[in-house]
Amino acid sequence: MKTLFYSLCFGAMFALFPITVNARNQIINKDTFVVARDGTGDFRNIQDAIHSIRAFRPQHTVVFIKNGMYKEKLILPTWANDITFIGEDKEKTIITWDDHANINDMGTFRSYTFLIQGNGVTFENLTIENAAAPLGQAVAAHIEGDRIIFRNCRLLGNQDTIFTGRESYRQYFENCYIEGTTDFIFGLSVCWFENCTIYCKKDSYITAASTPQNQPYGYIFDKCRVVPAKDITKLYLGRPWRQYAMTLFMNCELPESIVPQGWHNWGKEENEKTVRYMEYNNSGPGAATTQRVGWSKILTAKEARKYTIKNVMKGCDGWSPLQ
Repeated sequence: MKTLFYSLCFGAMFALFPITVNARNQIINKDTFVVARDGTGDFRNIQDAIHSIRAFRPQHTVVFIKNGMYKEKLILPTWANDITFIGEDKEKTIITWDDHANINDMGTFRSYTFLIQGNGVTFENLTIENAAAPLGQAVAAHIEGDRIIFRNCRLLGNQDTIFTGRESYRQYFENCYIEGTTDFIFGLSVCWFENCTIYCKKDSYITAASTPQNQPYGYIFDKCRVVPAKDITKLYLGRPWRQYAMTLFMNCELPESIVPQGWHNWGKEENEKTVRYMEYNNSGPGAATTQRVGWSKILTAKEARKYTIKNVMKGCDGWSPLQ
């Protein structure tokens, strides 16, 4: 009976996640998988590599992705944890898809290129792109996992490039290039952006946090550089997708195209009573705060001291993305 049970279970799994014969043969306790479009690795496709990883395996897994264009709409499921995806070159290792919200009434949250649901996942030296034309919301990275790290990555899109989709879950971005048009970093999660380049392709809004009321931290940008495309003259640091939105820009370089008011209320005066929009020690022609909206805050040095990677990222388990 046990043999029959396991046969049925594995048969059902393969029916749900159809993969190549080669991929099925690779379902072993292997620590590193190589993905290469030219066939020189274990798999040609990233999704096949993901499906080959044993569910909830106790060992750390590395997926090394050789240079190439991987046109795939990817899902990293909840049972795929403690994984590092490493690209050969961030400019040449490209994961791309081109869905957007207005294709067959898909909506924003199904437009992703990469849906990340597993926990403890790191991405290094690669590009995740939503290549859709600017015809609607189009998510590149839809992140629902906790303890997610992006290092030296490029995240490319137009409207809604990055969706951080789970309350209290933590994501850390370091030395990344992030581009978009409107609300292109948005969502609920606790996120730290360290030494990132934020490239703005349209007169619009950079962030649209929806931080829950009981969550002390939302989006924190430290030592980042906001760069406008040519002819961009009207950028807002953020607008609140929901009340209580929390966003802080500190030690960042802000261009002249940041509007003097800095922030927008999304056309709802009630948002002004709850949002937590802050700045500290920024530089550049867009950093002047004398005309900022009265419902934003300029932190003192003492107030800014509590905003550290350790404090913001530790959660209840003491996690640090720097270890």
